[in-house]
Amino acid sequence: MAHAILLWRGLAGNLIAGARLALFLPVRALDFRVSGAQCVVLVLACLALWFGLGVAQHGAAGTVDFGGLTTALAAIPILLLVCFLASTLFGEARLALAFAVVLLAGVPAFLVVDYLAERLWELVPERFATVIDWVVLAWALAIAARGQAVLTGWRGRRSALALVLLAALVTLLLEMAPRAQLWAGSGEDEADDAEQSLTQEEVFHQQGRLLDERLAALAPERSGVADLYFVGVAADSEQDTFYSEVASIRDLLDERFDTAGRSIALINNPETLTEQPIATVSNLRDALAYLGNIINADEDVVLLHVATHGDSDYRLTFDMPPLELAQLTPSALARMLADSGIKWKVVVISACFAGGFVEPLRDENTLVITASDAFHSSFGCRYDSDYTWFSEALYDEALRETFSFADAFEAAKKTVAEREKAEGFPPSNPQIAMGKAIAKKLAALEKRLSSGEGSDPQKSRVIRVRASDSRTLLVRGR
Repeated sequence: MAHAILLWRGLAGNLIAGARLALFLPVRALDFRVSGAQCVVLVLACLALWFGLGVAQHGAAGTVDFGGLTTALAAIPILLLVCFLASTLFGEARLALAFAVVLLAGVPAFLVVDYLAERLWELVPERFATVIDWVVLAWALAIAARGQAVLTGWRGRRSALALVLLAALVTLLLEMAPRAQLWAGSGEDEADDAEQSLTQEEVFHQQGRLLDERLAALAPERSGVADLYFVGVAADSEQDTFYSEVASIRDLLDERFDTAGRSIALINNPETLTEQPIATVSNLRDALAYLGNIINADEDVVLLHVATHGDSDYRLTFDMPPLELAQLTPSALARMLADSGIKWKVVVISACFAGGFVEPLRDENTLVITASDAFHSSFGCRYDSDYTWFSEALYDEALRETFSFADAFEAAKKTVAEREKAEGFPPSNPQIAMGKAIAKKLAALEKRLSSGEGSDPQKSRVIRVRASDSRTLLVRGR
């Protein structure tokens, strides 16, 4: 009994000293109780707190996440190895256990603050969320550095090397388990179980038919009417934002721009694998080639909207695990558009560094609009967003007031610039390139749409649920 009392008193002392260490309050090496037993109970205390924070976040209805537990247990030997190496640098074997106790004692305070930071991350603007992540990482490194200073003071080169070891340890552990949880809510498990995958035989075979079915269902072009056809591409499955954006744009164009029955979406999202063809470079090429064969090339216009992440090498991300998809380059898109036989084109690229597509796609018969120039990022692709900033300004705001793509671009560019300035982001500099021939063609289309001439008497029925409330659903009445 006496031994147990001493053990718990030692644990309490270590937790208090660890909190003072993490919060940069006065603390001494003598405030820590160093022993193998304390290492064990500190590990158990950290796991219990981690578990409790998971229950607080997800509720009592749930289950243990054994993946998170495995990650946590795997971190223990890594911690002990780094502590042993650090003690070897100082030539004092006793420091290995001391390092382990001091670092473990600081973990509970870190877990609590990191939990609060994650809650704050969900509420703040995107730029502040990134800052919070960096602050948490810097704080973790500072705790490890202070722990070493408390135990050994500064011993020149040895201390510098030990700091490198501890920094590597902290970075590795945060990389192994970035805000992992030991407790998963039951709703999350059900969502995971229900999530479809291309590895499922039924889904795999259905995807093989979906593109052909959706293309065959497109309404034919109308003689004497300049029809607008829409191809929407949500290419990155990691975020619902792109899926929601394409679905929302499709709704708007069907309602205001007479594309009902003449629009198709290529979607990378686990929720739509049995409903929509996936977005791949090959599927996009086939869709454009099909349109080139069924439209009247002299009359009709095709609007292509691509929403995804972009890189500084101008490659657009096409991602749908477990597939390894080819990425879309400016030259590849220019080639497939040229090969399709489509004459009149509006191409909107909603991605970072999208301006790299302007010159390869520019010609007299094409309007090219990009969310950024070739050297800057665009913004707004947070996980809870229904639109990226530029697409929201272009479609959901400007094109609800005008049928002119050029006027809508100018309004959207101004709106985005004001928003970026207000929130402290660097300018994305959206770009536009309009050939003289397409300008006249779009003016005629604008006139037709404004007058209501040639519109289909019956529209598809569209029901949409905001992605912030649930995943976006698109249901069309026949």
